[in-house]
Amino acid sequence: MTNWIRSQSKIDVPDDLGPLQLAWLGDAVWEMHHRLRHCRKPGRSKDLHNSVVSEVKAEAQSEALGCLEPFLSEIEQDLVRRGRNKAGRGPRTCQPVVYGRATGFETMIGWLFLKNPARLAQLLDRLEKTERKPL
Repeated sequence: MTNWIRSQSKIDVPDDLGPLQLAWLGDAVWEMHHRLRHCRKPGRSKDLHNSVVSEVKAEAQSEALGCLEPFLSEIEQDLVRRGRNKAGRGPRTCQPVVYGRATGFETMIGWLFLKNPARLAQLLDRLEKTERKPL
């Protein structure tokens, strides 16, 4: 389900986008990816929405990062680190460590979407193969 990402071209954007800007974009890309995965399933929009929310929340993002960490390049690891360090405390409902990892994950997703969509699709495909819950 990553063909929509593979079809993207590298976008010529300034290299000075901050980690939080990249995380904001990465969050949208991550949610779009999951919405596209779920739109093939029949169901009420509320149920589909709840399914997607459970997969895009900070805990799920932190877990996805854990699955990908052994495969990340130095640049990708640095993006995660930069995002994690800028995350702040986050909401009271989430542990700060989990929120930081999720922000780092989103930062990496946003940067890859802009700079290397093929690599992003490759990482998302790897996650699809390691997921325990089939759609």
